[in-house]
Amino acid sequence: MGNLLYIVAVILIIAWAIGFFAYSVGSIIHVLLVIAIIAIVVKLFQGRRVL
Repeated sequence: MGNLLYIVAVILIIAWAIGFFAYSVGSIIHVLLVIAIIAIVVKLFQGRRVL
């Protein structure tokens, strides 16, 4: 499940970059970027947890 979260985050960052340079998608792409960053941060914190 963690790898899936990371893959989704990377896809969202790529989509943001494409939307940013194309400048035709609008502000929704920035929401996707925020979601991707949150997903990466969650993945980093989950990866450091020691059980």
